[in-house]
Parts: sequence; structure tokens; C-alpha cells
Amino acid sequence: MEVLFTFIAKSSGLLILFYCAYYFLLRKETFFTSSRWFLLAGLITSVALPFLVYTKVVWIEPAPVEVSVANENFSAVSDLKYSQFPISHHIENESFDLNWNYILLAIYIIGFIALVIKFAIDFYSLNTVLKGKKVQQQADFKFVDINEDIAPFSYFDYIVYNSSMFTPSELENIIEHEKVHSDQNHTVDVLISRVFCVLFWFNPIIWLYKKAILQNLEFIADSEAAKKISDKKAYQYTLLKITTHESCVAITNHFYQSLIKKRIVMLNKNQSKKRNYWKYYAIIPALVAFVLLFQINTIAQEKERKEVKKVTEKQDPSYVFKIQKNTTDQQLKEMAEDFKQQHNIDVVVSNVKRNTKNELIAIKVEIAKGTENVQTLEIDGDEPIHDSGIAITTENNGSKKIGIVSGDSIEKPMVAGNHVAEVNEKNNSNVSAGAVTPPTPPSPPAFPAGPMPQAPNANFKMPKAPVAPANYKDKAAMAKFEKEMAEFEKKMAVIEPQMAEYEKQVEKLMSQREAIYEKEMAKYELAMDKFNLDIEKKYGKDSKTYEANMEQFEINMKQHEIDMRQREKDIKQKERDIKLQERDMKLQEKDMKLHERELKRIEKENKRS
Repeated sequence: MEVLFTFIAKSSGLLILFYCAYYFLLRKETFFTSSRWFLLAGLITSVALPFLVYTKVVWIEPAPVEVSVANENFSAVSDLKYSQFPISHHIENESFDLNWNYILLAIYIIGFIALVIKFAIDFYSLNTVLKGKKVQQQADFKFVDINEDIAPFSYFDYIVYNSSMFTPSELENIIEHEKVHSDQNHTVDVLISRVFCVLFWFNPIIWLYKKAILQNLEFIADSEAAKKISDKKAYQYTLLKITTHESCVAITNHFYQSLIKKRIVMLNKNQSKKRNYWKYYAIIPALVAFVLLFQINTIAQEKERKEVKKVTEKQDPSYVFKIQKNTTDQQLKEMAEDFKQQHNIDVVVSNVKRNTKNELIAIKVEIAKGTENVQTLEIDGDEPIHDSGIAITTENNGSKKIGIVSGDSIEKPMVAGNHVAEVNEKNNSNVSAGAVTPPTPPSPPAFPAGPMPQAPNANFKMPKAPVAPANYKDKAAMAKFEKEMAEFEKKMAVIEPQMAEYEKQVEKLMSQREAIYEKEMAKYELAMDKFNLDIEKKYGKDSKTYEANMEQFEINMKQHEIDMRQREKDIKQKERDIKLQERDMKLQEKDMKLHERELKRIEKENKRS
């Protein structure tokens, strides 16, 4: 409820801001079109800007909290003691309070519903006026001549008037005026302003805002219509005459307006100077101030609290510093300082790597305490690290032991996805423990690649059959044709066996490559079976390492299927190329047979002649 009232307050404030800017700075200027967009921008801004909130986080230093172990125990005991006694409750008489939020909301809803009903009635009245009337289409406008005593108006592309009430010259002036309303879609402005009046009916400024929008639209229509009318005085007389018709239709651009005097004044006013455009930009500093004052949400957050434990009875025998994927560089630095100051332990952090989400994917931690054992935690990979840490245990005699923790195990290698965390122990004799690494999975084979046999016609074009001469009696032409036919037959006799040999070479080469690939795949499958058995024995089927390796195997198999499909496409493409070449050969043979028939026909005709 509070959010709704806050939005209404902010939106109403912005409406007041834009209206004041228009009333005091722009109302008397002749930049009517610019003022139209300014007023519409004010409506849109009043609804959109309250939703744009910038959240600013301010980090503050927390006060250190001292936790006393003895006090904690006493508090627990005290709670137990006091819980044994009956607790008496004093119940005050509740008074009935009115919830003003709900009352205001109910009033708003009643007003909203009433205006929505009024809006619907206005649409019904408009439909009653237009229903059953004869519409005359001219260009982009629809003219409706009515018999009712209603002031002329426009509604989108409809222009409605009563021609019997005006002279031809007056009617011409009115139509020019309404054409401007219709051509510039002023009905949209009217409807938008009406909707805002329904939503913000309780704000008196919105009704003045709507009046300013309608008035400015009339200024636009008067200004544009006056440019097309030769007699400006006659247009002004028409304005005065229309004032006698007080009946008009709502949610339309009607010719009658009560502010006739202002319209006539604006018609005769000189054009404003362009330097006055600065007034439109005067609203920007006010909007910036609104954002800075009301649209910035400041959130105060404490930094990580450091608890200073004040031990009064018995010190905690163990302390663990966890290293997680979200551990910051500052925390690692503070860890090293704490170990040095409180435990006299040297901790060196290096090889820190993070991903795009600022999560740890690699780290190396080296630990040393005087002449005692030296330990190393090293993690490297592409995925965020699993939780690990450094544990210090205090014995009864006061001596301290340090160890690296990974999950529930201590000083043990940690495997997380593609990560292998190695914990290497270095003692005084410089003997290092071997790191356990998983077996390397085999790589899937690739289909044998290599050049394909060169096609016989790769370096020259298929020979073209000669064309027989039109005049078979021309001995010279016939002799040339026979010579060309002989050369063509020789070329074809050479190409045909080459094409047959090419097909055999391609089939032989592909069968050899497929045999090699099948052998390699058989070896790969055997190697994968052995690899899976090794992983299962070492880590078990339920381990994350086994699952990760199985996922990688599935990825490799999918890639293998993609490669196989690509090879099949290549083979099919080669087969299509061969078929195209065979088709060209058949076409050439067909052409050659046709030429031979033509040649025989010509020879027969020569013999007859």
C-alpha cells in the first residue's frame, strides 16, 4: 500500500513540474508543435520515471563484538532457570483504529470507476452520432454531414459537421481546421490526456494539464489552417460564430472552445524567436534534481564482522580458516596476517586465478611454522574450487598442530570436476609425498583425411559437339563439320575410360580409409572400457570424478558423431560431383548421337541429289 501511495505522490509531483514549466515558460510561445511533444513527454515521464530507481550500496565498518565463553554458558543456564517459572502476561484492552490507507484506497477506486463509466458513456454518445450516417470518403478523410445541432468535430479520420448551420466559406474554414486535427492524429493526444485524468482524477493539476493539451492542439490547428486560408479575418469571424454552439461531443477535437479570445490572440501573434527554445531544456535540471532526491535508494551494509573472542575459562582447541570459491583477496590477506600474529605461522598465497564471476579457480597456499612440517595446498582448473581450509589444533600441553582440510578429510588430495588439488607435505628431510592423479582418458580417433583423386576433367572443359551446317550442299562446310566430328569423337574416347578409372580410385580410397577408421574406433572403445574400469576402481561409480569423466566421454562421442556426419556429407558431395560428371558425359554422348543422325541424314540427301 505504501508503495502505491509513494508512486502516486511521485507521479503527481512530476505532472506538477511539467505543467508549471509549460504555464510559466512556454504558454505564450508560438512553438505549438514542440509544446505538444513537451506535454506528452511530461505524461509519459510522470509514469515511467518513478520506476527507475538506482540502488547505491554504502559499506560501513562494523564494531567488533566480544563474545565471552563464560558469559555464553551463564546465559544458557540462566535461560533454563527462568523458563521454569510461570510467565505472567499483561493484556491491554485493544482499541479500534481506522485504517486510513484502506479508506483512501476505497475513495480512489470509487472515483476511478465513476470516471471509467463516464468514459464509456462518451464513447457510446460518439457512436450514436456516427451510427447510420452517410460517410463521404475524400482522400484520407471521411466526411459526415449530420442534422444535429452539434459543434463540428473530428475523430481520427472522421470530420463531422452540420452544413446547414454555416455558409460555404465558413464551412470551408471549419473543414480546413478539422483536417489539421485529423491529419496530425490529435485524437490520440485527447484520449491519452483523458486516460490520465481517469488515473489521477484526485490531482487537480491533471485537469489543468488536460486543458493545456487541448488548448495547444487548437493553436496548432488554427495556425496550420490559417496558412491555407486567404482571408484570415473571415476565419476569426467563424471562430466567433461557433461560440454560440455550446453542444459538443467529448473525446473528440471539436471546433468550439471556450478560449476563443486566446486563440484569436495567438493567431495574430508574431512568431517566437528561435532563441527561446532554451525554455524546453529548463525542465532537465529539475528532473535531475528529482532523480537525485527521490530515485536513489541508499543501502548501508556492514563489512564482514570480526568477532574477537575473549576466552575467560577454556580456549577453543581448534580453529579452521575456510577457503571457498567466493573468498576475496582481502580475506586471504587478512588470513595470512592473523596466522602470523596470533599463531606465528607463515602463510604465503600465490597463483590466485578467478573466472568472469570473480570465483576462485586456482590457488596455491604454502604453510610453515618455524622448523615444523611445511605443507602446500595447490588447486588449478577451469571450474570454481571446492571448499578447503587450514586447521590449527591446540593440544592440552599448549602445542599447536597445523593441517590442510578438504571436506571431512585432512591432508588428502581433493578432486572436484576437472580440478586436482594436490597437498604436498615437506618435512625436514625434504621428502615429498606423491600426488594421486586420475588416469588420462583416451582421445577418440579422427577419420583419415587426405587429398582425393583428381578428376580427369579438372583442368579442362568437356568438349563441345560441333554443329552441322544449315546448307548440306556446301561441300566446304560439310568437310569442316566432318573433321570437327572426328576430333570430338577422339576426345570423348579419351575421357570415357578416364572417368571410369576415376570412379574406381575414389571407391578404393574411401574403402581403405573406412577400414582404417573402424580399426582405430575398435581400439578406442577398448581403451575407453579400460579407462572406465580404472576410474571405477579408483573412485567408485558414485564419485563426482567418475561422473565427470563419463560426461566427457559422452561429449567425445557426440563430437565423433558430428565428425562422422560431416564425413558422410563430404562423401555424398563427391558422389554428387561424380554423378554430375557422368550426366555431362551422357549429354555429350546424346549430342554426339544426334549429330551422327544428322550427318547420316545429310549423306542420304546428298546421294539422292
